[in-house]
Amino acid sequence: MQYFSNVTTEEYDKYYEDKYAEPCNMEKVRQFYRNFAPVIFSLIFAVGLIGNLLVVITLSCYKRKKSMTDVYLLNMAIADILFVFTLPFWAVNYHKGNWIFKDFMCKIISSIYAINFSCSMLLLACIGIDRYVAIVLVTRSFVFRTTTMAHKGVICLFVWVLSACLSSITYAFSECYKHHDQFVCEPRYPEGKTALQWKLAVKIVQISFQFFIPFFVMLFCYFFIVKTLLQAQNSQRHKAIHVIIAVVAMFLVCQVPYNILLLKNALQLNGSCASVKMQYAVFISKTLAFFHCCLNPLIYAFIGVKFRNYFLKIMQDLWCIGKLYMIGNRSSRESSAMYNSQRTSEVYVTKSGSSFTI
Repeated sequence: MQYFSNVTTEEYDKYYEDKYAEPCNMEKVRQFYRNFAPVIFSLIFAVGLIGNLLVVITLSCYKRKKSMTDVYLLNMAIADILFVFTLPFWAVNYHKGNWIFKDFMCKIISSIYAINFSCSMLLLACIGIDRYVAIVLVTRSFVFRTTTMAHKGVICLFVWVLSACLSSITYAFSECYKHHDQFVCEPRYPEGKTALQWKLAVKIVQISFQFFIPFFVMLFCYFFIVKTLLQAQNSQRHKAIHVIIAVVAMFLVCQVPYNILLLKNALQLNGSCASVKMQYAVFISKTLAFFHCCLNPLIYAFIGVKFRNYFLKIMQDLWCIGKLYMIGNRSSRESSAMYNSQRTSEVYVTKSGSSFTI
């Protein structure tokens, strides 16, 4: 009783309600996950894999003269392919409502998403810088782009290594543990008074390096790019404004809601019944962020006329290969049928001759 001697009745009631309140009923949320997550993630997996594979094939096999933007797009497509292979694991997790792939896979799958996110954002920033130099700083663009092309391997390796370093935070804290009689794959922070500080610090570092810094680089570059294009009396350059607006708009639409909710969720250490709506919001925004890997081939590749021509060339080559394969199979079947027919005729003649002799 002495413990509550300096506590008001309202504070006591709040403490009593928080301490002895029944846990939230998350069954509706889990049912929502089971119904929608496998379908949505499977769709993203199929579209993202096919689209990014076409980008890789186009840039690797069909486009001989590559710019630094092409190199960045190629690496971004590879990062997206790496990411989409994690989606079946998340689909199974949401469907079963239980993480069945043990602790090591939890760390690996979570880290791959972090690597993809960091790598994509850094590459988008690099694309913005490359376009900024090419359009705004025209007089310096030749020297800059020649130097970057000469060191393209080092630049891309640096982006991947930096992304892996940033994802090491996710690897360290991601853990498979039992929560309410179910195994979950989530970040787990030290318990006690410092738990909220740890959670908030990790989210701030991740969001700052993976989101805000690349975003401000893109904002700076594309602002001056649009300004330069508007001043240029060139209809072809004006068409590029639509692509840039699409790039920035899709980036904001897909990534901003998820990152804001991650930061807001970091401030809520203890769950409550009010967090049910937050669970729906986080899932929807996460799905939108995941879907961004499907949009990259459309925005950065197939909007361009050259890429459309390369895409049609791939379709024609695949059609020709399929046609040759079908003709080869048909010829093989016809040859086999003729051979069998000849063998049958020989056997028939032999048998007829033997009977006649007898």
